[in-house]
Amino acid sequence: MGQHDRYDAIVAGAGHNGLTTACYLAKAGMKVLVVEKNDWIGGAAVSRSLHEGWTYSNCSYVCSLLRREIVRDLELPRFGLQVIPYEGGASFTRDGDYFAYHSDHDALRREIARHEPRDVDAYDRFSQTVIRQCRFIRPFLLRSAPDPTSFKVRDLQELLYLVKRAHGLGAKELAETLRFWTMSIGDFLDEHFENDLIKAHLAGSGIIGTGLGVYSPGTAYVLLHHYMGDVDGAIGAWGFARGGMGAISKALGDCFEEAGGKIVTGSGVDRFQVEGGKIIGVALENGDEYRAPIVASNMDVKRTFLEHTNARDLPEDFTRAVERFKIRGSSGKLNIALDALPEFPAAPKNASFLRGDLHCSTSLEELERAYDDWKEGQWSSNPYFDMLIPSQIDPTMAPPGKHMMTVFVQYAPYDLLADGKRSAENWTEERKKAFADCVFDKIEEACPDIRQRVVHAEIRTPKDIEREVGLTEGNIFQGELTFDQLLFNRPVPGYANYATPIDGMYLVGSSAHPGGGVMAAPGANAAREILRKLGKTTSKVATAA
Repeated sequence: MGQHDRYDAIVAGAGHNGLTTACYLAKAGMKVLVVEKNDWIGGAAVSRSLHEGWTYSNCSYVCSLLRREIVRDLELPRFGLQVIPYEGGASFTRDGDYFAYHSDHDALRREIARHEPRDVDAYDRFSQTVIRQCRFIRPFLLRSAPDPTSFKVRDLQELLYLVKRAHGLGAKELAETLRFWTMSIGDFLDEHFENDLIKAHLAGSGIIGTGLGVYSPGTAYVLLHHYMGDVDGAIGAWGFARGGMGAISKALGDCFEEAGGKIVTGSGVDRFQVEGGKIIGVALENGDEYRAPIVASNMDVKRTFLEHTNARDLPEDFTRAVERFKIRGSSGKLNIALDALPEFPAAPKNASFLRGDLHCSTSLEELERAYDDWKEGQWSSNPYFDMLIPSQIDPTMAPPGKHMMTVFVQYAPYDLLADGKRSAENWTEERKKAFADCVFDKIEEACPDIRQRVVHAEIRTPKDIEREVGLTEGNIFQGELTFDQLLFNRPVPGYANYATPIDGMYLVGSSAHPGGGVMAAPGANAAREILRKLGKTTSKVATAA
């Protein structure tokens, strides 16, 4: 092994969190290598041309959570990142009506009044509650979660910070916060609203990417997780990355390489190499080996420790805890090339809300029944979807006059039930087509001509997402965002500070605090912990006040 194969740090996986960690380490003067199994970087934040002339954001599809502190630190706009905001959205009904969610507050109040006058003030109360919760949790996103059983100074300091924040809420608000974190999005919305369509429109954010139903405890927090970017006050907090989500990864990759880092694609990690309880490097699937005293895994916690680490190098109780960590596949995805913008007969011509997120679910009961199908091992016969046509705002995604549509679907099981058995191998091409047909049937409720507009469609099941991106069961958050898997419990109690039982090895992906979404917070937090461990205290890494 030559000297060129030795590095100060190696990052396994070029997803956006891995790239974020790599950027901070390289900017701190370290010699850093990133290894990636695919021939491209980005993980789930990718832009791919799978049909000539069209660009798909074929996994993650909306830029809503990317922390502005990190964007500023790494100067990502200098590397071409541009986020174009979109406004509003709508839910369509079978009888030709719709509920439009306007970003303009007065317009939204008028629209709510059109459906249920008593829900107008209810929406203000709902918004205030969500914003209070966001303001409470947001500072913790760029801080390491404390270990409540530890007597280390930093853990005690972080616990004190948590206690001060909680004390500042007051007794009544603290009780409401704990209740909110553990309740269902269905119960939360039922407490505020009367109109079924309005509740259905707002409920989607509580179940996206989650193997839970609208009445499952903990889904209110999932809504909070999605709303986090919406109250930042940053221009374009919700929007499309120009050129697709891969533009985020490209900017991070360019930042990393400018800082002197190296990226090797085309072969993933076969085994993390450990000697005497310390990490010494990685062995790739193609036989190459690289050495470093620091190795950061951007893979999820199950993939990292159950598939690519020798069990003898890990404590048994740690391995059992990793096995218990919930990572369940529940989502499918369609990426569609359109020869023209489909018609939406119910909507006013050129309505601004058509440039936002579109749905066709009309009640919480309907959404819960969709979840019931998933529990039975079937895709939802009447699915929920989150549908956008980003080419209306970003014309680089499709040829002139053409459009690109992205459709995120709940629910689709990883282990599909067929012939009396549940297995991911049951996702045959024929069943994938049947799944897509079911989704198109639902889309036709909003735009009846959708099938006539389709030039090409990519159908992605949880199994497809797992195979390409490396996310266990295709779970987009690298682990459920339930209360038992948050803060100091994420991913395993005692290891919420990104370190692992193996000296020098770190977990930097979304299985770590604060969880999933393209926010880059786990990657930045992990980089801060690594640099602190190395004594590089002068290196600046984004942190919350």
